[in-house]
Amino acid sequence: MLEDPTRKARLALASGSPRRLALLQQIGIEPDALLPADLDETPGRNESPRKLAARLALEKAQAGAQVARARTDLSPCYVVGADTVVCVGRRILPKCETLDEAEDCLRLLSGRAHRVYTGVTVIDPQGRDRSRLVEARLRFKRLSSREIAAYLTSREWAGKAGGYAIQGLAGGFVVKLVGSYSAVVGLPLYETRALLDGLGFPSDAAWAAGASA
Repeated sequence: MLEDPTRKARLALASGSPRRLALLQQIGIEPDALLPADLDETPGRNESPRKLAARLALEKAQAGAQVARARTDLSPCYVVGADTVVCVGRRILPKCETLDEAEDCLRLLSGRAHRVYTGVTVIDPQGRDRSRLVEARLRFKRLSSREIAAYLTSREWAGKAGGYAIQGLAGGFVVKLVGSYSAVVGLPLYETRALLDGLGFPSDAAWAAGASA
């Protein structure tokens, strides 16, 4: 069946992350669907942090695009996929699921610099994909045992790469940030919008309507 060329393009976010959704909404983009991908995110043998972030962003977008193609309500559809990796040197820190993992990450990050890589991929309705990789460098203050214990109690670390969320309480740990704040949260806004615009998605279409509301 031929697609109606006059039909408005849809957009799907290949993520269930409320943080990535909020970031897209911040720049006036409301996804038509959330299509989180259930992928094995284990790093490959000798895979670098930057390559892992780029690979997972692409694979998430591809998985989302496959689902979108099977849904008539999402045709034609652009798909955005992203992944964030926190590392110290080449050591990739986990997306913490246990208290011990989170404590280990916080003690490792305490008083030292680390890097955050966020990959983002956009796939258009014709299946073309474009990707960007964004690097941010951060330094944490030296954390006391009391601060670590209090942060662990908050449980903000759960499911977060490196065991922290910069947009929450851990924002008070950051001494220095060089790079994109939104990338550290989970989605680099400038790069995401540039990819969408480059592939023909009208990322600013809703701005005028929002201003008049």
